[in-house]
Amino acid sequence: MKAESLDRITLNPEIFGGKPIIRGVRIKVSNIIEFLAAGMTYEEILTDYPYLALQDMQAALLFTSMKLNHPVMHAA
Repeated sequence: MKAESLDRITLNPEIFGGKPIIRGVRIKVSNIIEFLAAGMTYEEILTDYPYLALQDMQAALLFTSMKLNHPVMHAA
């Protein structure tokens, strides 16, 4: 599941300064995380952004989890 899920995340220095986005649709991974943190359900996000898939949101969560699990993190 990991490898194919992460294929949905792309980084392009010319789009949002290289921030991770969902497979080229110009929705940042951080947007998905913020929507979920604000209490939106998967269904609400899919209604607002019908070109996304449930797997895109799962990939965003996996990507974020992997980044947070990085062995070197600095407090803000």
